[in-house]
Amino acid sequence: MKKTMGAFDHATLPKTGILLANLGTPDAPTAKALRPYLKQFLSDRRVVEIPRIIWWLILNLIILNLRPRKSAEKYAQIWTSEGSPLLANARKQTALLQGFLSQRIASPYAVELGMRYGNPSIASAIAKLQAQNCTRILVFPLYPQYAASSTASALDAVWDTLKQTRNVPAIRTIRNYHDHPAYIKALADSVREYWSINGKPEKLVMSFHGVPRYTLDKGDPYHCECHKTGRLLAEALGLSKDQYLIAFQSRFGKAEWLKPYLAATLEKLGKDQVKRVDVVCPGFSSDCLETLEEIAMEGKEIFQHNGGGEYHYIPALNSRESWIHAMYDIALDNLHGWVSTEWDAEHARQEGLKTALRAQALSESKADV
Repeated sequence: MKKTMGAFDHATLPKTGILLANLGTPDAPTAKALRPYLKQFLSDRRVVEIPRIIWWLILNLIILNLRPRKSAEKYAQIWTSEGSPLLANARKQTALLQGFLSQRIASPYAVELGMRYGNPSIASAIAKLQAQNCTRILVFPLYPQYAASSTASALDAVWDTLKQTRNVPAIRTIRNYHDHPAYIKALADSVREYWSINGKPEKLVMSFHGVPRYTLDKGDPYHCECHKTGRLLAEALGLSKDQYLIAFQSRFGKAEWLKPYLAATLEKLGKDQVKRVDVVCPGFSSDCLETLEEIAMEGKEIFQHNGGGEYHYIPALNSRESWIHAMYDIALDNLHGWVSTEWDAEHARQEGLKTALRAQALSESKADV
């Protein structure tokens, strides 16, 4: 049965919706909350591409019996009074972008947040936008670099929802923004501000979420886009090639992943007795378990255990003003023809009423036949 958002009304003014899509988070830092979250995440065929039967056995008989408790312990270390850092930051981004757009766009619009895994879901975000009569929706995945396991997976969730919708809105999608000038500027501003307070490191490590090596062989552009982001950020910061490194974190399983691995990189830097290393994660719009626990905590342990000096993690963009400005620029680049700074509410209302009257007259004429 197709979902519906109520009877169609000619007089209701249409809006443009913006759907901010991010990875997701469990509802609580507990094994009970982690199990369904991990099951949804690790059941995604975009995330794990090994044969289904083999993976079903591994996932349900091993991983879901062992990993929820371990993951819950890690989440407990970074959980805040606002809940999950990723969700708290994403909500702030949503509210700030909404306010920023209101100062520049006159035509009606709405911004909603949806998570690929967990809550609030992408389906619930689309339902909220449709309830506000958003007949056009821009899907804005909060992944700067395109990967099938992140961006494409978020889009899968959009299409799966719309397959169950009768009155499907027009859809535009943002594929990537790894080299968008406003995004690079936001990153550079963040790093420069951190350095102005804390001083500069001997080495800056730009670490991106890792993916299996075979994704590159199959045509996924993620590896190249990460390197381009790194190069552009280094240029914006005025760094020479020997002042920064690019690495990949979060390797899982025995298969080869994109190299160099962050853990091995930090181990070597430690053994080389580098006096200070700063790590930044340009692929994350919000701090989350991966940045706050794996990078900030585990990374520090690896580096210093091997003889390294100071270790600093530079926070993600989160709700920084320059990042919200960049989000606005990126969204506006993809909203041409859908929003306007010259929109007149009264004129639009009158046109809506005229349309409704014409529809009513047509309905009455058919009834008389």
